[in-house]
Amino acid sequence: MVGSVLVAYASKHGGTRQIAERIGRTLRQAGIRADVAPVDSISGLDDYGAVVLGSAVYYGRWRKPAANYLRDHEKDLAGRPIWLFSSGPTGNGDAVQLLRGWRLPDALLPIAERLHARDIAVFHGALDREKLGLIERLIAERVSAAFGDYRDWQAVDSWASTIAEALKQRP
Repeated sequence: MVGSVLVAYASKHGGTRQIAERIGRTLRQAGIRADVAPVDSISGLDDYGAVVLGSAVYYGRWRKPAANYLRDHEKDLAGRPIWLFSSGPTGNGDAVQLLRGWRLPDALLPIAERLHARDIAVFHGALDREKLGLIERLIAERVSAAFGDYRDWQAVDSWASTIAEALKQRP
């Protein structure tokens, strides 16, 4: 079994942070040591045998801290099991179908492939009109984004449980 797991995230309004915290909690409940931290606070990976990295998605892009971390630390991440997740689509239905098959920004896909990412998940997000700035609100309304909390905690827990099982089977 891998030692500690880092669950790192980039969140703008807190929804993705809550997903990362839920993943960390599920891993800990399965007996795995897990730290949850914003990606821009990570000083190194020496203490971690595996990484879960996720980002909020805005307009088909990961938040810059998460995208830059994946790019800039590819060599540090290599050789560790890694799982990636995106959080963003709102509305009813399958998150990946709502994004027309999109799972990760195109520029990051080659990195995910080189790292042999174990899985790339897409979770529904939350869009709170009150937390958005004027420009964000106007854009969300223009693209007919659904306001509300569409996060599926059962899907998050299930995904995190599959990570825990994979890590427990690892020598």
